[in-house]
Formats: sequence, structure tokens, C-alpha cells
Amino acid sequence: MRKDRLGRGRSVLNRAGYFCGDRAHPAVELRLRPPAGDPTAWQASTESFRDALTRDFPDAFLESNASALRDVPVVVLDFEIEVSPDVFVAGTAAMPAPDYAHVSLVDVTAHTAALFARWLRDSYVASPSSVRFLSSFVMENGDETPWSLPATGDATEMATVLLSHLAAAEPERR
Repeated sequence: MRKDRLGRGRSVLNRAGYFCGDRAHPAVELRLRPPAGDPTAWQASTESFRDALTRDFPDAFLESNASALRDVPVVVLDFEIEVSPDVFVAGTAAMPAPDYAHVSLVDVTAHTAALFARWLRDSYVASPSSVRFLSSFVMENGDETPWSLPATGDATEMATVLLSHLAAAEPERR
């Protein structure tokens, strides 16, 4: 059994051998993006995101792919990084224009996502108060209102906010 940085053991692994959660710590898709009213807040591009991942995660797996976003072909960056010893995050970054950016993380628990989100907030985005998120569980319930990540604090504090967000989902989904 692998343990994440916060010391919580995970016994459920996905096909690639990474944590995919359990009933107490469900795995979700998490979308991170700038505020709707300020889409350029991250000052992001696929190239700058790739450079930041390469700098901070030298063993990262990075692959550019063509994808349809808003019915327009764009280049996205698929990535897989080790955010803590034996704790991996896989996702996709779409940053086709200065006024649009988002990062999707797949099969992550709140605790694992918090490790990535802390890196994103502290090492990549231009303003620490500019990271919003939304989970697949909450979107399935029809709520598409993004939540703000704390502008300060560690991964534990971020995980608390992410868990509160997940608690808004139907009880049987948690």
C-alpha cells in the first residue's frame, strides 16, 4: 500500500497503479482555472506550463496532443508528475489563448490534488488568489459554481477546502 505525503494510506489503485481513492477519500476529476471575471489572471500558456513542470518535476511525463476544445482544435499538454514520493498526479492542461486556461486532474483524492494545487498556486500562477476549482462530483449534481482555493496555507489547508467542496455532493457519492 502506498501512502501520500499526508500519511494517509490508500489501498485502491487504478490500472496504472496510482491512487484512485476509496469510499472515505473518493477519487474525482478536478478542474482548476482562473476566475471567470479575470481569465487572464494566470498569464498562462501551454509552453510556460510545460517549462514550469519540467523545471519543478524533472522526471515528469509530458506529451502534447491535439484536442477539440469548444469545437476548435487546440494543443493540450497531458502530464504525469510525482508530487510527493510515490504520489502521482495525471492531468491535462489546456491553455490555447491568454484569456482561457484550465488544468484537469484525473483520479485524484482531495489530499493528492491539494499537493498539486499548492504547487500551481505557489510556483506557477501570477496571483495566489487566482485559482478556482470544481470537481466532477459536484458538477454531476448540476452545480457549476467554482470554489476558490485559499491564497495562503499548506496542502493540508487546501485539502480541507477540497473536502468541503466534495461534501456538497450527494451523500452516497462520498
